[in-house]
Amino acid sequence: MSAFGQETEIVPPASQACSHDTYDLDLEGDTLREECGVFGILGHPDAAAITALGLHALQHRGQEAAGIVSYDGRLFHLERKLGLVGDNFSDRTTIERLRGFSSIGHVRYATTGETVLRNVQPLFAELEGGGFAIAHNGNLTNGISLRRKLIHEGAICQSTTDTEVVLHLVAQSRKPFIVDRFVDALREVEGAYSFVALSNTKLIGARDPLGIRPLVIGELDGRFILTSETCALDMIGARFIRDVENGEVVVISDEGIQSLRPWPKQPARPCIFEYIYFSRPDSVVNGLPVYTVRKELGAQLAREAPASAEVVVPVPDSGVPAALGYAQTSGIPYELGIIRNHYVGRTFIQPTQSVRELGVRMKHSANRAVVEGKSIVLVDDSLVRGTTSVKIVKMMRDAGAREVHFRISSPPITHPDFYGIDTPEKNKLLAATMNLEDMRRYIGADSLAFLSIEGLYRAMGHEGRDPVRPQYTDHCFTGDYPTALTDLAVATPKRLAMLAEAD
Repeated sequence: MSAFGQETEIVPPASQACSHDTYDLDLEGDTLREECGVFGILGHPDAAAITALGLHALQHRGQEAAGIVSYDGRLFHLERKLGLVGDNFSDRTTIERLRGFSSIGHVRYATTGETVLRNVQPLFAELEGGGFAIAHNGNLTNGISLRRKLIHEGAICQSTTDTEVVLHLVAQSRKPFIVDRFVDALREVEGAYSFVALSNTKLIGARDPLGIRPLVIGELDGRFILTSETCALDMIGARFIRDVENGEVVVISDEGIQSLRPWPKQPARPCIFEYIYFSRPDSVVNGLPVYTVRKELGAQLAREAPASAEVVVPVPDSGVPAALGYAQTSGIPYELGIIRNHYVGRTFIQPTQSVRELGVRMKHSANRAVVEGKSIVLVDDSLVRGTTSVKIVKMMRDAGAREVHFRISSPPITHPDFYGIDTPEKNKLLAATMNLEDMRRYIGADSLAFLSIEGLYRAMGHEGRDPVRPQYTDHCFTGDYPTALTDLAVATPKRLAMLAEAD
């Protein structure tokens, strides 16, 4: 039997009009959407509060919703909310309802699923042997096919997330122990995932065979933690132990950590966008400091695509480390030519365009004193549709910039993603529909350049991209998808649209 907390829908506040001297730019509305973040801890007296703090650190990975499940030795308790972690899990009353010594949590960004509580994770079910909660970062590329099969066989699905497929597969397994049933379920799925799951006695983590999605192990007060990024460990003062390896299942109990290897060992291919955009700059992903990598991306970009300019200006905030690297390597002064109002927050990031347009938008102002009369280099981390880049270039020209040279610290995005990143359809990706000169004219820059794929790999510490066994999952640039895309063959147009849903 389970006890559930009150579920209350939280509606983000409406946007307020911008003043005449502030550009109403959604600088993150035309970029790749974050994935999701997971966190779990076993055997700590402040489990729910620690989980909430960990989710605060992972807020950049998803702002649509958040949830926490706890277990007190007798009952599971669940709180799932729409909106930001700080708006929903900062009050004592909510945390007190999440009783227990163990908990898992999730922050969510979804691209096409309904913004309703039934899609908010962690998901929970009473199974034979006890309760089971699960949270997921990634996307299953055969999730739709499995879902159709399960429903045909009589399963009753209550959400539109592919995470629920795993819950049903665990329930259907005939293995006697929950860990074996979970591994049974994983054998059925394809794609990218990092899972954290909580049973009556165990905290379980799993990373897909290629390690596309990140997952790390930490320790606090002698208790083990699983989470998406090291920045969540830093937030709570925990010690980083190691990354969960690709294809590894870790089982944490009162006896310690057990490592299982259900699949043959193969080279890892972590998602390269964790370094370019998704992870927080202060995280360390697969042994590489994200901030250092992003600066080196900018440095490599300066070597490949120099510009005759007087000032390097970052597009805040994602372009800041790369712009620093570009400035230091080129010798061109780094200046804040665009000022961001940090008090607005990020609640505007919602899964539909209509809500984004109605919601709170970031406010950015041109710093005229920096750009007026100057030739500037604008540095950003990626270019997706290009619509926001048009506005940024115009903002710089309106502020008096004499020339605007746009530099992107990643290669052109030419292919959609099916592993948990919200990319548009291919015909809406600017680099898939235009050549470099057409893109330059479209955004209105005096010059435009991207980092090469070889330069990207050099910035990551490699001599280049191995064409036979690439070191990273980089399909958005190359079209080289590392797993089967089963649902592409069976999906109707409506179902095909669901493939991009990030859990």
